[in-house]
Amino acid sequence: MGLANEIFFLIRKELLLEWRQKYAISGILLYVVSTVFIVYFASQNIQNQAWNSLFWIVVLFASVNAITKSFVQENSNRQLYYYSLVNPLAVILSKIVYNTLLLLVLSLLSYAAFSLFVGNPIRHAGQFYLALFLGSAGFSITFTFISAVASKANNNATLMAILGFPLIIPILLTLLKLSANALGLIQDSAIDTDITILIAIDFILLGMSILLFPYLWRD
Repeated sequence: MGLANEIFFLIRKELLLEWRQKYAISGILLYVVSTVFIVYFASQNIQNQAWNSLFWIVVLFASVNAITKSFVQENSNRQLYYYSLVNPLAVILSKIVYNTLLLLVLSLLSYAAFSLFVGNPIRHAGQFYLALFLGSAGFSITFTFISAVASKANNNATLMAILGFPLIIPILLTLLKLSANALGLIQDSAIDTDITILIAIDFILLGMSILLFPYLWRD
């Protein structure tokens, strides 16, 4: 079986597991909607700068809750079974692709919830949607690989926090700048450079994950 076919079947497996365990995605959706609802009641006249910051805070924590289970929920027997069947690259790439799609859906739902309860100040929708996609990809790559590392350790939550914070900061800062431009808060003539930087960060993290995961998988 080729690598592409292995990735396809592993993504299909992730979808089937998610469908059977609806409580996981339902809990994340409840978190997103309830958080936005609380933001609405706490401050009904939110300025655009606060809207930008609060949106990415909600998306960031929803991403952590959605992805931390990627490898932590896989017991050692199941990992050994995968090890005997598929290429380790197929495992990490399938989880990254699936988590990217999942985070993109969660980000769009968060945007819809913010638009419904708080308002929609976006002026340049194309830039904002591009930021959502690149941000979902960056969060997915980072937290998926960190979840794989944390699954090999006993203190999963602490290790994820220690490893995830320095890696996610450059992505988050670039996303805040891109979305601030989409909201009209700033007029950045170098927006193409910021997009290129974010794409480069995503590819660097993806390359590190592809390079290091096979060694981690053997452990």
